[in-house]
Amino acid sequence: MIRTLLTLAAGIGLGVVGMAAAHDDGEKVVTLSERNIVEKLDGKEAKATVVEVTLEPGQAGVAHRHPGPGFGYVLEGEYEWAVDDQPAKVLKVGETFYEPTGCLHRVSKNPSAKGRTRILAVVLLPREADQIAIPEPRKSLQ
Repeated sequence: MIRTLLTLAAGIGLGVVGMAAAHDDGEKVVTLSERNIVEKLDGKEAKATVVEVTLEPGQAGVAHRHPGPGFGYVLEGEYEWAVDDQPAKVLKVGETFYEPTGCLHRVSKNPSAKGRTRILAVVLLPREADQIAIPEPRKSLQ
């Protein structure tokens, strides 16, 4: 009986930590960790969320913003990245990037035609935030 309860509890815990989501654009985002932190973000209680983002060859994510600062590390492949009006950069394995709170992450792409790209990202955000990434509304042609 105790073994069954422990197995059930472990399964629930792993389900929370290993949540995966496929965005509308198809990029795969797996939440590895989410933890409340002592530091405050703009005077609000905060948490740190760690995710792994996987992009298949040629795949690109949609433009979005984060409700707190983000830090990324390229684990595999190449990553084309740009925020706000800055020129796009192609980052290689081992390179890092930083995104200020609320900036427009307008380019998120695997520029390769062959291998996949994997990114490890940490985003600090207010505890009450519903989502780690807020899609940028598409501009309509008028």
